[in-house]
Amino acid sequence: MYFLPEKLDDYVVAHSQDEPKLLQQLTRETYQKILQPIMLSGPYQGRVLSMISKLIKPKSVLELGTFTGYATLCLAEGLHPEGEIHTIDVNEELEDFQRKYFDKSGYGTQIHQHLGSAIDILPTLDKTFDLVFIDADKPNYVNYFHLIIDKLNPGGIILSDNVLWHGKVIESVDPKDVSTNVVLEFNTLLKKDPRIETVLLPIRDGLTISRKI
Repeated sequence: MYFLPEKLDDYVVAHSQDEPKLLQQLTRETYQKILQPIMLSGPYQGRVLSMISKLIKPKSVLELGTFTGYATLCLAEGLHPEGEIHTIDVNEELEDFQRKYFDKSGYGTQIHQHLGSAIDILPTLDKTFDLVFIDADKPNYVNYFHLIIDKLNPGGIILSDNVLWHGKVIESVDPKDVSTNVVLEFNTLLKKDPRIETVLLPIRDGLTISRKI
């Protein structure tokens, strides 16, 4: 999922803000105990998420795809003092793991976990958001956008992860490859939808920033 040469990627990381100790601990435990630890945002992308959140100072954040809570905590670093994060994940086995680190962080009371399918949960959230991070199952990315866009405040930001999808977006695509085809459709949607303006950044596996006009 890295497109820069390793030495250049190492240089970029070395000259960016250091990863907080708690997130180092979370990463270590994720690699020790959890399947597919590569799903972590990682230190560099985590610092990007933190910086964006600090620039926005959101009062309300929505995250689709919590995993072990690494990105959640990065986004929490920029929260308005009275802000809150609503994070949704389908894996009940990770709920206690997430909560342990949320409570250690000092943001625990501001982070609300929702267990289940985001497709089902999103319509029940009677809230609007300043910042949304989409990092869940790729086949539903387009569906998530349509469920989220009217809940996004004017000037609000959608961050979409994995939009380069291991480089598959520029290769010949098997019609049966649902994830890649949906990512391609999603990227086109973000480019063409008149309600937002979008820039795709080649960070890690691709990170798109979309701003609601």
